[in-house]
Amino acid sequence: MNNIHKTKIQFIAIAAILLSLIIPQKASAIPSFARQTNLSCSSCHTIFPELTAFGRLFKLNGYTMTGIRTIKGKTAKGNVDLNLISISPLSAMIQTSYTNVSKPIPGTQNNTVDFPQQLSLFLGGQITPHIGTFVQITYDNQGASFGIDNAEIRYANHTKLGQKDLLYGVTLNNNPTEQDVWNSTPAWGFPYAGSAVAPGPDAATLIEDPLAQNVLGIGAYGLWNNLIYGEFSLYRSAQQGAADPPDATSNSTIKSLAPYWRFAIQHQFGNQYIQVGTFGISANLYPSGITGLTDDYTDVGFDFNYENNFDDNSFTAHSSYIHETQNLNATFAGGGVSNPSIALNKFQINGNYYLHHQIGFTIGYFNITGDNDAIFYGGNISQTPNSNGFTFQFNVVPWLNTKFAVQYVAYNKFNGSTDNYDGTGRNASDNNTIYLLSWIAL
Repeated sequence: MNNIHKTKIQFIAIAAILLSLIIPQKASAIPSFARQTNLSCSSCHTIFPELTAFGRLFKLNGYTMTGIRTIKGKTAKGNVDLNLISISPLSAMIQTSYTNVSKPIPGTQNNTVDFPQQLSLFLGGQITPHIGTFVQITYDNQGASFGIDNAEIRYANHTKLGQKDLLYGVTLNNNPTEQDVWNSTPAWGFPYAGSAVAPGPDAATLIEDPLAQNVLGIGAYGLWNNLIYGEFSLYRSAQQGAADPPDATSNSTIKSLAPYWRFAIQHQFGNQYIQVGTFGISANLYPSGITGLTDDYTDVGFDFNYENNFDDNSFTAHSSYIHETQNLNATFAGGGVSNPSIALNKFQINGNYYLHHQIGFTIGYFNITGDNDAIFYGGNISQTPNSNGFTFQFNVVPWLNTKFAVQYVAYNKFNGSTDNYDGTGRNASDNNTIYLLSWIAL
């Protein structure tokens, strides 16, 4: 047995022993949203960050539901001009992790420990009776610095439409799909945490990550009769750590406005819940500078969510498919791609079973496919982005704000091939990853 295999067994054994020793009988300790509502985390989450029906409504209502005393002020005429929650809206999260890659990346050390992998501070909750906020500031250990993470301000209210309730609102946010309330879109999709140092597929659609925290969007949304949801938003570049306003030194700048849309139908029947929907974004980006040709992206996605709560247990399933059309006029003119128009697809599905809201098992499958291009994917022997594999995760949640996880990512194909994908003899399975995580919110 080689040293790498011994190390894997040792860490898994230690993790399993530690986890088995710390499972208590009751849950306690809840962050700012729970303090504001005076409800347990399980009211909004199956296992955080997955949302329940109540959690989705809490978010759509602008994070403004309260279950505690508020501090009120009145004018001389008796009008309320102040209504503050009586507790601090601050909370924090820390993630610490260990990563082992099946075969180390040449020139790097294996068995990486990150402490912290991520440290986040949150400002979240009601500002006024109709306006609330979720702002995340995160410490990045690789950059050794704090920076803006997901951030949103919402206004929400209710009216009647056709004698049925219409929940409507406005969202101001910095990450397309961050405002979404389903766990099938990129910002809040599985896996909810992953290794920051393990190798991953090169290809990703625009809506998955590149725009995150580098844009500002404003949009309007509505939920009619707790059944039909619709949203339309517009995004503009608001890059962090770059020229402001954007200039010739800027990269990936939106030319004008990037429209984002979301439509979903949901239904609750007994203990079961189902949702189907579509989402997408269209953006014209300057690869560099702010003039000349653009690269044009259109992402169209479809998603599905299912929940079943029985006794003290639950089963959830999430799936999504994204098709991206890339018209790379600027990159083609610069010789960075062989074909001016190519496509990229991402499919994923996962199922989760939670026992007593304390022990959870997840199996996920992902598949990335796309067109062949000799230049764009020139680092891959197959000259395609194709990657697929499985993610297995075991969670222990001794308290509702504390999670310990063991995750294993297994690749069948990586960056286009199963074997020798980069021409150096490295195989897809060489990137298989064991990841241990502690995740605490307070």
